[in-house]
Amino acid sequence: MPGSAAENQSDRFSNADFIFTLRPYNKMKMIRHSVIFKLKYGKGSDNEAAFMQAAKKLAEIPGVKNFEHLKQVSKKNRFDYGLSMEFVNQQDYNAYNTHPQHVAFIEQYWIPGVDDFLEIDYEPMTV
Repeated sequence: MPGSAAENQSDRFSNADFIFTLRPYNKMKMIRHSVIFKLKYGKGSDNEAAFMQAAKKLAEIPGVKNFEHLKQVSKKNRFDYGLSMEFVNQQDYNAYNTHPQHVAFIEQYWIPGVDDFLEIDYEPMTV
C-alpha cells in the first residue's frame, strides 16, 4: 500500500543493511577473501578443467568457510571466474596463506594458468 508504514520502513534500509542484520557473526573480524581472474586457457579446455578441479580442493584447507567457485555472467569487466571464501579471523586467514596445499596450488596452477586477476580481502563494516 503506497505511503504505508511498511513501505516507508523498507525504503530506509538497503539490501546490505538486511544482510548484515541476518549475519550475527559480522561483529567478529571475519575476513572474506576473493580472487577474480581470467585464465590463459580456452574455455572448456582440459587445462581449464584441471585448474578448476585443483581450485575446488582449496575448500579442504582448515579454516576455509563458505567456499564458492564463481563464474562471471556479464561483460562488465575482463574477468571470467572467481573464488571466494571466508575465515573466522586473521589467524585462520594467515594459516591458509601459508598452508602447503595453498602454496602448491599457487605454484602449480595459479602462476602458470592465470592471465590476470584482482584479489580482495575484506571484513564486514559496521555502519
